[in-house]
Amino acid sequence: MRTYVVQTFFIPSGSMEPTLQIGDRIIVSKLSLDFGSIHRGDILVFKAPPAEHCGEVVTDLVKRVIGLPGDVLTSRGNTIFINGKPLKETWSHYEPLSTPITRTVVPPNQYFMMGDNHPNSCDSRMWGTVPRSDIIGRAFLRIWPLSRIGWL
Repeated sequence: MRTYVVQTFFIPSGSMEPTLQIGDRIIVSKLSLDFGSIHRGDILVFKAPPAEHCGEVVTDLVKRVIGLPGDVLTSRGNTIFINGKPLKETWSHYEPLSTPITRTVVPPNQYFMMGDNHPNSCDSRMWGTVPRSDIIGRAFLRIWPLSRIGWL
């Protein structure tokens, strides 16, 4: 079941705070990507880029989709622009943006990923876009701690 349908993941860092806290456990659906499309704002788990980009040795990362295939991303101050329009981040996130987004055109079948903790996240701003083939699944439920159980 774990291999094909769902898998649990432990959150080891604060890069997705305030949405996901250190020590949270989440459930990720692997099937949802086979039967649906990826949307801006989705929280995805994917294979980590090579360690030299952020100095960490990890196998999987969890981040939020900011840019979709074909999008042009830039930033100015603390504002992210997608195709020339300010991104309305309707989810909780921390600022400042600290590391700006240089003009990036998201290639076909790739995604621009960022942590909600903008100043403390090693993400697509550092290592580029994530290929669709590296995406493991969509996070949809926090199961730990029990005091914060709920849909993502």
